[in-house]
Amino acid sequence: METKDTNGALLAEGDSVTLIKDLKVKGSSLTLKRGTLVKNIRLTNSSSEVEGRAGGSTMVLKTEFLKKA
Repeated sequence: METKDTNGALLAEGDSVTLIKDLKVKGSSLTLKRGTLVKNIRLTNSSSEVEGRAGGSTMVLKTEFLKKA
């Protein structure tokens, strides 16, 4: 199972990614801004999601809103 970013680049454990769109965080008033860098991502069981620390907490992010940094 390959995890790819919005441009089709392969993502691996420990990569850094950048948000390509402002994202509202469910259950919070926090909005992650476009261009936010998420370092040291972890792959999940789903090829369309990665886990990383953004906005001070760990969250799952959809790969369709990410590009490899």
